[in-house]
Amino acid sequence: MRERDNQQKFLVETCDVRGHLVQLDDTWLEAVARTDYPDSVRQILGESFVAATLLASTIKFEGKLTLQVRGEGPIHLLVVQVTNEGTVRGLARWHEDPGSTDLESAFGEDARMIITIEARAYAEPYQGIVPLEGSCIADALQTYFKTSEQLPTRLYLAVKDSTAAGILIQKLPAEERTYHDADGWQRANVLCGTLTDEEMCTDDSQTLLHRLFHEERVRVFDPVGVRFHCSCSRERTDGMLTGLGQAEVDSIVEEQGKVEITCEFCDSVYNYDAVDVAALFKGAATTPSTQH
Repeated sequence: MRERDNQQKFLVETCDVRGHLVQLDDTWLEAVARTDYPDSVRQILGESFVAATLLASTIKFEGKLTLQVRGEGPIHLLVVQVTNEGTVRGLARWHEDPGSTDLESAFGEDARMIITIEARAYAEPYQGIVPLEGSCIADALQTYFKTSEQLPTRLYLAVKDSTAAGILIQKLPAEERTYHDADGWQRANVLCGTLTDEEMCTDDSQTLLHRLFHEERVRVFDPVGVRFHCSCSRERTDGMLTGLGQAEVDSIVEEQGKVEITCEFCDSVYNYDAVDVAALFKGAATTPSTQH
């Protein structure tokens, strides 16, 4: 059996192409465990999870990368966040089931894709904003790479019930090429295009790379683990409530019987009743019930 939740970097030397392969298993299942996404929304979100993880794997940074899509269509918000430590979380919000994975049908005509990189080494984050072009997330990311990186890039994405997976290949900059094969980039594209969704989601990375590039010279690097992780916690919700002040929180409890805080990224719910609130503002440790 293949290892689960991995990202694999590789270099197809004879094609002057670098690549990354990502397979999300438990990561993907946990990401959608608490929300009943319509099939089309789930498909787009799964592709975005893989695409954001692939994008982050091409960049050296310490911090977090956020892929965000905003529009006025049936899906009005999609966010996926990846850290340099290999954690990923994300969500989608929709008014109605778009019934289609076509980006314009799902997000509307004037939707935008925003890529933000918040690196600890820099005070100001980098942000790139591009129109949401093409029929799928892979198309949109390829447009982003074309306008920002100016390097030919292709993504191949697949989403199944229990796995979301994908491959990104990128033509090396001129100064990094060694073979200078004029047909190398096209050959790598044709080979990657032969993979089925089932193969990308099921086969291990070594099998996939051998199937694709067994006639090429390939260098494979050590795999890196990926996992779902959300930074929400009891301590964070405690801090948010104390910031509101006791009078405000007490009024919410009086009106609604409790305070309920839902994490927008993982849909965990933190409930505080009157006893929890009283203990919180007395400085005592609170243990609000958490629904996972």
